[in-house]
Formats: sequence, structure tokens, C-alpha cells
Amino acid sequence: MAGFFDALIPFALGAVVIVLLIGLFSLFKGGDFARSNSNKLMRWRVVLQFIAIVVMMTALYFRGS
Repeated sequence: MAGFFDALIPFALGAVVIVLLIGLFSLFKGGDFARSNSNKLMRWRVVLQFIAIVVMMTALYFRGS
């Protein structure tokens, strides 16, 4: 079971990085895109970070048992 969660870790971290980069791009670009999407991107990043932490903690739990 730990192998499954170990395989999910890069995907979870990659999703966080992608949303973070899109958010930074919109911050520097500004304009309508940033105005309409900044809060959504921040919320998505927080949710994805939570999921990534849960996946990592689950992998550590199954690795230890």
C-alpha cells in the first residue's frame, strides 16, 4: 500500500507547483486574468497542498507499519 502512495507524491507535488506557477504568472501579468483568477488559484493551491500533505503522511504511515 505504501508504494501506491509513494507513487502519488510526485503527482501531488507537481500539481501544487503547476498551480503556484500559474498564480505567479497571473500576479506578474496583472490585468483581467489576474483579477478574475487570483483568489481561485490561491484556493486551489491551498487545497492541493493539503492533499499533498495527506498523501505524504499516509505514505509515511504505511511505510512505518
